[in-house]
Amino acid sequence: MNESVFTVSGFVVTRGVLLAAAAAIALIILLIVRAAARRRAEARRAEAAEARARVAELTRAQNEMNGRIEAMGKILGSRQQELLHGLSERLDGLGHRIGQSMSETTRSTHENLSRLNERLAIITEAQKNITTLAGQVGQLQQILSNKQTRGAFGQARMEAIVQDGLAPGSYEFQATLSNGTRPDCLIHLPNGASGLVVDAKFPLEAWNAIRAAGTPEAVRTAEGQFRRDTLKHVQDIADRYLLPGETQDTAFMFVPSESVFADIHERFEDVVQKAHRAHVVIVSPSLLMLSIQVVQSLLRDARMREQAHVIQDEVVKLMDDVRRLDDRVRKLQNHFGAAVGDIEQILTSSRKITQRGAKIEAVELEDAEVKPVPERESVSPQLPFTAVEEV
Repeated sequence: MNESVFTVSGFVVTRGVLLAAAAAIALIILLIVRAAARRRAEARRAEAAEARARVAELTRAQNEMNGRIEAMGKILGSRQQELLHGLSERLDGLGHRIGQSMSETTRSTHENLSRLNERLAIITEAQKNITTLAGQVGQLQQILSNKQTRGAFGQARMEAIVQDGLAPGSYEFQATLSNGTRPDCLIHLPNGASGLVVDAKFPLEAWNAIRAAGTPEAVRTAEGQFRRDTLKHVQDIADRYLLPGETQDTAFMFVPSESVFADIHERFEDVVQKAHRAHVVIVSPSLLMLSIQVVQSLLRDARMREQAHVIQDEVVKLMDDVRRLDDRVRKLQNHFGAAVGDIEQILTSSRKITQRGAKIEAVELEDAEVKPVPERESVSPQLPFTAVEEV
């Protein structure tokens, strides 16, 4: 330890001295490091305390903001509940009225179907009594002895059936089609559908020839002529009146007698089938009346659907009114908030004016008799907004 290491200005530095100096320097460095660490710890504690204070301030502000938001949410919730309640009452009333209308419509439809079933039963019964009606064919043949009389009779009977079953405007007699032809009747179907053509011209001359034939050979000849005439008339109807996009793909050929209609279906089934393939349906007065009733039901259903669309449009308009009401309520709420701020400013100005008036009343003037100041009620003067701004 006392071994000399080096000599400085006559002072001998030994190893022990060096170790002691090194220990002292290390101690000083340690003290400096501890002091620096203590300062850093204190600074960190100060920063932590400041951060906690800021967090507490932020928490307080957040709680205050949450309270305001909650109060505003309650107000808006109550307003929304009132609005929804009023809307629900209106929609309930509208739904009730719609339900009543639909119930009445359903009841009316059921009644019409019941009447239609009754009429179908009547038609079935009429088919059973066709044999008894055959005796009237002779009289009918006398009436329809010539072509003009036959056409006028068939046209008149067809028009009477159509006019009794359909409302004016749902049909048109002798309407002119795009190809220049004029069918006896054109029935207008709902929803913009093509019209249904009814032809009242029936080749009765050949039928009368069958009735007048006295021998089997003459009957066969008359039947052949009747087939040719009827099929030619069916083809004429198909060529003239079946126009794509303008008329239905099926037309009616009206036979003005139930007995003639029954005989045709009984003895000339091939003619009926060929007419069906040509999209021409042979109808009797009863079948035409039934078809008219079906068209009438379709027209009524179309009118019902139109009314349903009107109701839907009214509901959409009602929802638009509700949205506009909500926007106006929000605007009114904003105006109300601005009015509250203006009232607070007015109260502040009136309070300052009252204080200044009290100070003026308390001042004692020289050489003047001091009079008691009457008590005044502290009333905030009502000043216009311009005066408040000047104050």
